[in-house]
Amino acid sequence: MRFTKMQGCGNDYVYINGFEEQIPAEEKPGLVRRLSDRHFGIGGDGVIFVNPSKEADFEMEMYNADGSRSEMCGNGIRCVAKFAYDKGLTDADRISIVSAGRMNYLELTVEKDPQKSGDRGQVTKVRVNMGSPILEPDLIPVRAQGATAVDEPITVEGNQYHMTCVSMGNPHAVIFRENVGDMELAQIGPALEHHERFPRRTNVEFVEVLDRRTCFMRVWERGTGETLACGTGCCAVAVACVLNGLTENAVTVRLLGGELFIEWDREKNLVYMTGPAVTVFEGEV
Repeated sequence: MRFTKMQGCGNDYVYINGFEEQIPAEEKPGLVRRLSDRHFGIGGDGVIFVNPSKEADFEMEMYNADGSRSEMCGNGIRCVAKFAYDKGLTDADRISIVSAGRMNYLELTVEKDPQKSGDRGQVTKVRVNMGSPILEPDLIPVRAQGATAVDEPITVEGNQYHMTCVSMGNPHAVIFRENVGDMELAQIGPALEHHERFPRRTNVEFVEVLDRRTCFMRVWERGTGETLACGTGCCAVAVACVLNGLTENAVTVRLLGGELFIEWDREKNLVYMTGPAVTVFEGEV
């Protein structure tokens, strides 16, 4: 089976061409766990299958490293766009990708070598229309006290935090605090991910606001652990920043693996994410 290892801001996945590789659904969770293992496999935050779709140009079928399905990954979907273009599956610089029933529209930045005649170029950056943020607790889902979960207290292992919950196709709990870089995230992350208030578990973002246009984030991803970046998490962070009056509608989110630029168009209620997509290596397993 051929594979491509790709990353967006250090959020790395193993990509499989679903047009060519036909793998039974019941075998995928075990395969994902083997491929994602950083010691005995290829290594990654999970596996993404790039499949044909009747409703979009492509389908993104995403799995976390533990073999569980996930609805969406912002860094992952940018790499799907690069994979599709660079592999010749499309010639378009504007495409649609569906993930877990949610449609996303992407704009590709293609760089060509002017010294190579007829060069198709390669995708270096992708802007994604991530859709509208979901704030209704039942739809995130989160057990909340009001119509939204904004700056809402939550007690974890005897400590109280204040969270703002947003879904960008997958659930996020955003917590603002200082000295995020010094946190022992591996200690608090699992307790929040599996907290009883999150029926389908949750991704957790700890955020330090640096100024009105910049913040720093560390993320604990559901089913994976701490990762270097999370695209949907950055979108949720930008929305949470605005809802709490901490930043402007456009913000650069700094991550352990790089930076993503997020814009929340309040008039259209759409979130846009712009960032890199990089091929690391390819192989056969």
